[in-house]
Amino acid sequence: LTYGTKCPQDINGPRSLFQHPKFETVAREVCKTTISEDAHSQGEVVACLEKGLVKEAEEREPRIRVSDVCKKAILRVAELSSDDFHLDRHLYFACRDDRERFCENTQAGEGRVYKCLFNHKFEESMSEKCRDALTTRQKLIAQDYKVSYSLAKSCKSDLKKYRCNVENLPRSREARLSYLLMCLESAVHRGRQVSSECQGEMLDYRRMLMEDFSLSPEIILGCRTEIEHHCSGLHRKGRTLHCLMKVVRGEKGSLGVNCQQSLQTLIQEADPGADYRIDRALNEACESVIQTACKHIRAGDPIDPRVTPLDPVLYRKCQGDASRLCHTRGWNETSEMIPPGAVFSCLYRHAYRTEEQGRRLSRECRAEVQRILHQRALDVKLDPALQDKCMIDLGKWCSEKTETGQELECLQDHLDDLVAECRDIVGNLTELESEDIQIEALLMRACEPIIQTFCHEMADNQIDSGDLMECLIQNKHQKEMNEKCAIGVTHFQLVQMKDFRFSYKFKMACKEDVLKLCPNIKKKVDVVICLSTTVRNDTLQDAKEHRVSVKCRKQLRVEELEMTEDIRLEPDLYEACKSDIKNYCQNVPYGNAQIIECLKENKKQLNTRCHQKVFKLQETEMMDPELDYTLMRVCKQMIKRFCPEADAKTMLHCLKQNKNSEVMDPKCKQMITKRQITQNTDYRLNPALRKACKADIPKFCQSILSKAKDDSELEGQVISCLKLKYADLRLSTDCEDQIRMIIEESALDYRLDPQLQMHCSDEISNLCAEEAAAQEQTGQVEECLKVNPEVLNMLKESKADIFVDPVLHTACALDLKHHCAAIPPGRGRQMSCLMEALEDKRVRLQPECKKRLNDRIEMWSYAAKVAPAEGFSDLAMQVMTSPSKNYILSVISVGICVLFLIGLMCGRITKRVTRELKDR
Repeated sequence: LTYGTKCPQDINGPRSLFQHPKFETVAREVCKTTISEDAHSQGEVVACLEKGLVKEAEEREPRIRVSDVCKKAILRVAELSSDDFHLDRHLYFACRDDRERFCENTQAGEGRVYKCLFNHKFEESMSEKCRDALTTRQKLIAQDYKVSYSLAKSCKSDLKKYRCNVENLPRSREARLSYLLMCLESAVHRGRQVSSECQGEMLDYRRMLMEDFSLSPEIILGCRTEIEHHCSGLHRKGRTLHCLMKVVRGEKGSLGVNCQQSLQTLIQEADPGADYRIDRALNEACESVIQTACKHIRAGDPIDPRVTPLDPVLYRKCQGDASRLCHTRGWNETSEMIPPGAVFSCLYRHAYRTEEQGRRLSRECRAEVQRILHQRALDVKLDPALQDKCMIDLGKWCSEKTETGQELECLQDHLDDLVAECRDIVGNLTELESEDIQIEALLMRACEPIIQTFCHEMADNQIDSGDLMECLIQNKHQKEMNEKCAIGVTHFQLVQMKDFRFSYKFKMACKEDVLKLCPNIKKKVDVVICLSTTVRNDTLQDAKEHRVSVKCRKQLRVEELEMTEDIRLEPDLYEACKSDIKNYCQNVPYGNAQIIECLKENKKQLNTRCHQKVFKLQETEMMDPELDYTLMRVCKQMIKRFCPEADAKTMLHCLKQNKNSEVMDPKCKQMITKRQITQNTDYRLNPALRKACKADIPKFCQSILSKAKDDSELEGQVISCLKLKYADLRLSTDCEDQIRMIIEESALDYRLDPQLQMHCSDEISNLCAEEAAAQEQTGQVEECLKVNPEVLNMLKESKADIFVDPVLHTACALDLKHHCAAIPPGRGRQMSCLMEALEDKRVRLQPECKKRLNDRIEMWSYAAKVAPAEGFSDLAMQVMTSPSKNYILSVISVGICVLFLIGLMCGRITKRVTRELKDR
C-alpha cells in the first residue's frame, strides 16, 4: 500500500507508509498499543489511525489531535481500499470468516463485499471483531462519502449536476456523507431527476445512519448523557434512535437542547419520512401490517407527519405555494431562519380560506396539508407543538386515555380547565376540525357507512366547510347509524358548545353579528341565546329592519334545532337538572331529546330550579313548535301530509286541527295530546290564547294572578276562570273563540282539563276507571262524572254551546241538521233551538237525542240546586226557582218585619231620652 505526497511536505514521490518519519511519528503517538516489537503490520497501523480519527470526532476535547493534512491522508488510504475489501488488510482478516458465512456468493470488487457485510452487521452470528471493523469503516464513510466506492461512482454525475461538491467549499463539509445526502435529497424534493442508481445508494446509506447512532458523531457528542441514562443497551437496529424519539415525546423524561438538535439533524439527513424502509426498526415492527393493510402503498410514500419539512410529497406539492404565500425558498434545506413547523403553519392557515378571503393553496397542496392534519389528529404525539404545550394537562386530565385519538378528545372535554397556551392550541385545532371534520380520521372511519349512505356528496367535496358534520348530525338517529359514530358526533357537538368558533358554518355566518350584538360572549349557547333574543325582539316589535343578518338568522335556526336534540347541548338546563335526571331518568338515553321528555313527564317532582328551566323551555317550544324535537320527530310524516306549508309557529295548531283524522298516526296523535295537556296547565304555554285574552285575563282573573308566585305554574286556574266567563258570555270575541276551542277539546278528553283532573282524581279512578282506561277518549269520563264542583262548571259551560258536550252533540247531530241548520253556533243558540224542539210536541227528535237532552235538563236542575251562588243575581234566581220558594220568601218577610219593629222601638226610646235632656 503506497502513500503519495499527503503527510510529509518534503516527499516528492510515492513511498511506503512506514518509510516516512513524520507519518510514523503520528502513527506511534496515536497507536502506542498497536505498534510493538511483535506487531508492525501495516494494516493494523492504518486501522489504528482510522480509529484514532473516528475517536477524535466523537470527543468534545480530544486527547490527541490529528492534523487536517493527516486526516486527508488517512481518508485517502480508506478511499483507495474502497473498491475491494482485500485492500483493507485489517477488515479483511477480521471479517474473513464472516464473509464466507454471509457473502460467499458475492463477487469482490466495486465495494460489493463491503455492502453485503454492512447489511449483515447486526446478525447474531456476526463476530464482534468484524462488526467493530465494519463500524469503523462506516464512520469513515460518514466523514467522507468517497470511502464508499459504490456511492461515489453512482452519484458522481448527480453531484456535479446539482453542484453538491462545489470547489470553494471546505473539503470537510462537501465530503461529509450528510452533506451529500441532504444536497441530493433537496434536488429530489424540488422535482429534479436523480439517477436511480444514486437514489438506491442513498437509500442504503440513509438506512445505515438510522440503524446505528454511533455513525453520527453529533449524536454521540450531544446525546451521550441521555443515551446512558435512558437508552443503554438499545444500540442495535435503530432502537437507540427510537428510544431518543420517545424521550423527545416526553415518554421517558426530557432531552437536552444539544441532543434534540443533533437528533433533528440526523433525522433530516436520513429522511426516514420519505421511505419506511429507511427505518429498519419501523420496517421490522410493521412488516405484517405493510404486507397486508398497506400492500397497495408503494415503497417511498411518506409515513412521518411529525417533521413536515421532511415529507417529500408535501414538499413537492407545496413548494410553489410556500414560496408564494409564505415567502420562503429552499424550504426543505437546513436553515436557522425558518423555525421548524413555521412553513407548515403558514400553509394550513391558507388551506381553508374561501375564494372571498383571498389567496388559497393549490388543490394538490391542500390535499397534502389535509393528509398531514388527518395523521396528526390520530395522536397528540404527532403534533409537537400540542404535545409540548399540553404535557402538564395531558398528565393531569388524560393520563388514563391511552388509545388512539382519546388524548385529543380528553383535552377538548377539559378545554376550560387547560392552561392558556394549551387551551389556545387545542382551540385552534378544534376550530380547524369544525371546518374539515375529515381531519378526525377515527370518526370518519366509524361513520363510513352513514357517510356513504347519506352524506357522500359532502364527503366528496374538495372544500368541506362544515357541511359533512352538519349532515352527520342531521342523520345521527338513522337506523344505519352505529354507536361509535353517534358517540363521536355527539362528542363533537358537546365540544362545539364551549366556543362558537368551533362551529365553522355558524362562525362564518354570524361572526359580524356576534361582534356587533354579542361582544365579549364566547360560549356558543350564550351566543345563540343572545342572537335569538335579538331576533325575537325585532319580530315582536315589527321592526322594519332586523339587526341580525339574513344568513346568520338562517344558520342560527340550524343551531337552535340541533341544540334541542340532547339536554347536554343546553348546559344551563343540564346543570340545573342533573340531580333530577339521576332520580327520575337514570336509565333514559340522552339522544332524541328523551331526557328532556322524561323531565317534562316528571315536572311536578322536579326541584324548583330545574322546574323553572323546564317551564321556560316549554314556553319557548310552544311559541315555536319547530324547536320541540320530540314533536317534530314523532310527527314528521304527519307534518308532511297535513301541514306542508304551515309556518313553524303554527305547526302545533295545524296538527291539532287534524288530530282526529282517520289517517293520523297514533303515536303522533298521542304526542299532540301531550302537548295540549301541557298547554292547558298554564295560559302562558298557549301563545294564541295569551294574545287573544291579554285584556280579559287581568280583567276577570286578577285574583288568581296576584296569588301566584313568580315562575310557578297556575295548574289551569286562569283557563278555568276564563271558561266560567265564557259561560256568562262576558269574554271578548277573540278570547271567546280560543276558549271555545279549549272547551271543545277538553270535553272530548278529560286529561286536557287540569282542574277537573285535580279535583276529581279519586272519582275518576274509583267510579270511572273503565272509561279513563279507554285508549280513545271521547268524553265518556265526563259523562260518567255527575256531581262535582268542577263538573258543575262543565255543565254550566255546556249550556253555552252544544259543541262542548261531545256526547250530546253526537246524539243530536241529525236533529241539529234537520231543525237547527239555520242557527249559527255559539252563545247557546243551537242548544236553545234543541230545547225548543224538545218542548214542541209537533217535532219528533231522535230517541237518543231526546234521552240525552232530558238527562241534561235534569243535571242542570240538580246543578242549579247544589251549585253555590256567585252573586246576588244568582241567589235571587235560585230562590225564585226553588220548590220551597214560598217558605223562603215568608222567612225573609218575617225577618224584615222583626228588624223594622226593632228599629222603630229603638227610635222611640232615643227620641224620649233626647227630649228629657232638653227639658233640664
